[in-house]
Amino acid sequence: MQSEKRIFDDLAKVLNGVAGTVAGMGREAEASMRERAREWAGGLDLVSREEFDAVKTLAANARADADALGKRVAALEAALHAKGGAAPAKAKSAAKSAKGSA
Repeated sequence: MQSEKRIFDDLAKVLNGVAGTVAGMGREAEASMRERAREWAGGLDLVSREEFDAVKTLAANARADADALGKRVAALEAALHAKGGAAPAKAKSAAKSAKGSA
């Protein structure tokens, strides 16, 4: 009877050791995969979030400036037309392209 209990104790110790080894292998595999993912992402030409937000802000400001300039050109053309002068063809096409990009 004593030897049966000892066999079960030894078996429990072996199983605990196997469980610990498997858990360690899992952690090691996860760390390795994370490192490979970082290396892979580092090889790509990605921008940081801060850089993306800065360029997004610049683009929004440029769009607002272009819209304001388009309105200003349209107002100047209207004023020129009201004075009886005809707007040159280049100015008309520039105003149309400014309105079309808005």
